Amino acid sequence: MGSDLDAREFEARYRALITAPRRTTTNQGCVQCVSCSGCSSCTFCHDSERLVRCHYCVGCVRCTDCSHCRSSSGLISCHHCVDCESCSSSSYLVHSLELADCSYCFGCVGLNGTDFLILNEPYSRQDYFEITGRLREQLAALER
Repeated sequence: MGSDLDAREFEARYRALITAPRRTTTNQGCVQCVSCSGCSSCTFCHDSERLVRCHYCVGCVRCTDCSHCRSSSGLISCHHCVDCESCSSSSYLVHSLELADCSYCFGCVGLNGTDFLILNEPYSRQDYFEITGRLREQLAALER
């Protein structure tokens, strides 16, 4: 089979491999997950897709080893992140994109190893919580 493999057959078989997991909607080894699809080894997640070893995540897609995240996608080893994308090894992020090894970042993009930033600008711990508390309320009012 391998010696007579040509480019067309390779492409066809490769495409089949890529699309096969996307067609699977059953969860495997999940406990108490609700309205999730294609997840594996997760617990207590809700309305999520393609999670692996995640816990208590809601509205997330393609995350791995995460917990307590909401409305996020493509996270790896993140915890308590909300509305984030493509972040790794981070915690307590909000509206952030492509962060690594960060915590307590709000509206940040492309950072590595930082804490207590808003829109990529550093703040003291006290100022961070004061400003983000106010921003959360104002943003929630805008969504209504």
